Formats: sequence, C-alpha cells, structure tokens
Amino acid sequence: MKKEMSFSSNVKEELSRVPCRRTHCQIAEFAALFAFCGQLRVTSSNGMHMAIQSENLPVIRKCFTLLRKSFNISGGVAIRTIGARTKLYTVCVLNTDDVLRIVQALKILGPDRRISVHGELVNPLIIQSDCCKRAFIRGAFLSAGSMSDPHKSYHLEIVCPSLLKAAQLQSIMKNFALSAKTVQRKNNYVVYLKDGDQIVDILNIMEAHKALLELENIRILHDIANQVNRQTNCEVANSQKTITASARQQEDILLIKRTIGFSQLSDGLAQLASLRLEYPDLPLKELGERLSPPIGKSGVNHRLRKLNQIANKIRETKQGELL
Repeated sequence: MKKEMSFSSNVKEELSRVPCRRTHCQIAEFAALFAFCGQLRVTSSNGMHMAIQSENLPVIRKCFTLLRKSFNISGGVAIRTIGARTKLYTVCVLNTDDVLRIVQALKILGPDRRISVHGELVNPLIIQSDCCKRAFIRGAFLSAGSMSDPHKSYHLEIVCPSLLKAAQLQSIMKNFALSAKTVQRKNNYVVYLKDGDQIVDILNIMEAHKALLELENIRILHDIANQVNRQTNCEVANSQKTITASARQQEDILLIKRTIGFSQLSDGLAQLASLRLEYPDLPLKELGERLSPPIGKSGVNHRLRKLNQIANKIRETKQGELL
C-alpha cells in the first residue's frame, strides 16, 4: 500500500520541481543545499571531495538538477539504509576541479582550502538580489524545513545548526516582511513562523503555488467553521438568556397574580401579564404584536420592568412583615 504523503512532504516535492532559470539563482539555491546538507573534504593528496547527504529524496533530485544546470556536473549517488526503513542518500562530486568550480561559485573557500564563511549559512555576495534570496529560502526549507498539517495547526520551521546561522536566515526572511522567530531545540536553533498569513507569504516566496492554494482552501474552511461555531454559540447563549428572562418574568407575574391580582394593574400591564403566562416562550417582538393595540419590543420591555418593580415591592413588603 502506498504511504500517504504529509503536507510538508508535498511542499518539498513541489519545491524540488520549481524551475530555477537564472544561473545566479541556481547557485543561491545550491548554496542553501550545501549549507544544510553538504560536506567538503580535503583528501590526503590535497584533492577535494564534496557530498550532499539527505534522507529526503526531493533534496537529492534538486541537487542533481542544479549540479547539471549550473556547473554541467553529474554527481554520483550512494544509498545507505539506516534502521529498518530510513534511507540516506548521498550525492558525491569526487573530481577536484569540479569541486573547486562549485566552491568558488559559492564563495566559501578560504586560502587553506577550508570552508570560510565566518560561521554563516551563505556568503552575502551570493544572495544580493531578491530573486536569489527567494531561491536560498526555497533551498533552506527543502533541506532543513518542515510544516505541520494545516488542518491541525499553522507552523513552519527551518532547523539551523547554530545561532549565527539562524540569525542570518531570519535576516534573509525579514527582507520579505516575514517576522520569523528563533527558539533553541537541543543543540539546534529553529527559525519558525506560526502566523497563517506569513506561512502563505513564504510559500509564495518559495513558489510553492500548489501548496499555497491548498493551504488557503483549508484556511477558508477553518474560517467558515469558526464563524458557524461563533454564530451557534451566540444563538445558544441568546436562547438561554431568553429562557432565563422568561422564567423570571413568569415568576414576577405569578407573584402579582397570587397576591394583589391583575385587577390592581393598569389595562396595559394586565394584558401583557396574561399574554406572558399564555405564551411563555414567545419573543418580546411577537408578544408586543399580540397586544391590543400592538406595541414594539422596547414598549414590551418597559412594561415588563414595571411588572418586575411591582413584584419586588410585594417581596419587600412580605419580608418586612416577616421581620
């Protein structure tokens, strides 16, 4: 049976197929893949090997695409099984000249043939334009990001190996008015978004348009459900309020009837008192329409307050007699 993919997996699958036509954007996206999944090794003969490792097949697919388009390089791939079901994929570039071309394009190689970007994810020269920043964010999410099921909650995150790298990613996202926050989780630092609008924005920035539309549909359904719940709760509350008020009115009217009788009331009050006992659940507007002559809801309210005042005076008198 084919395993159903999560929303996060679907986003990554879509991102792995987003075309990146400009060479400088391709380099920016590859820089993100290398920053989160890459390794550079100097051999004993002073040669250089590069490897991109991931359990995520879309990362490997994108890596192959960018190597071919940006550098005309075809890397090899190794697959290793970890545990019962997890596979670790590794894209290898073993030719030193090819590796040198890549790291020179990424602007990360120091004079001692070691990575030198001052602890950052990427050399700022690689992501000067907005289109390159978009490509880098796309590569970062593809490599180290995840997203919760939007049916349950709104949460998108990218895990960084250090605070300095998280700060740089946060700064890149800020260029697009994304108010990402950072939290430490064990030895890593997580850059995350929890606002639904901002998650829609970052999906648009990364060009995950299919996922964006799906998320928007889910949000619309959530909004409708919330609106229906609010309306239902309001109707229930109003109904309960009406029932409570009606019961209190009947209590007042029955007290008046038992003690002084309706004959002591004005015609308008006596007529309303009788109607309320006859129609205990009738809304005030409809109650007023049954009076002769009919009156509005505010008029009915006014008469009911008068009946309440009379009933309270009767209660006070009874209490005084007991004392």
